[in-house]
Amino acid sequence: QVQLVESGGGLVQPGGSLRLSCAASGIIFSRYTMSWYRQSPGKQRELVAIIASGGTTNYADDVKGRFTISRDNAKNTVYLHMNSLQPEDTAVYYCNAENFGRVLWGQGTQVTVSS
Repeated sequence: QVQLVESGGGLVQPGGSLRLSCAASGIIFSRYTMSWYRQSPGKQRELVAIIASGGTTNYADDVKGRFTISRDNAKNTVYLHMNSLQPEDTAVYYCNAENFGRVLWGQGTQVTVSS
């Protein structure tokens, strides 16, 4: 079965950290470009971070220096390490996989940053 399953979301205080995980199944994971997106209420879904199959990464300007995307091809898993979290980082975070026009999405995991 082809699926992406996110985990690791939750409630964290401002300045705190979380690590999101996205486990892929049913695909040749190492061939896919993996990304994290987020969507807040009333806003469009936006790209947060991306990691290519070769390991090249890129980030949205407002998370550079705070978030780190990484992948473990042996575990078919992509991670998003989030530090110095702020209330504006509150959103549902989605995992995305793309390869030659094939696009897959996870179900999302809620991240809430609040005191």
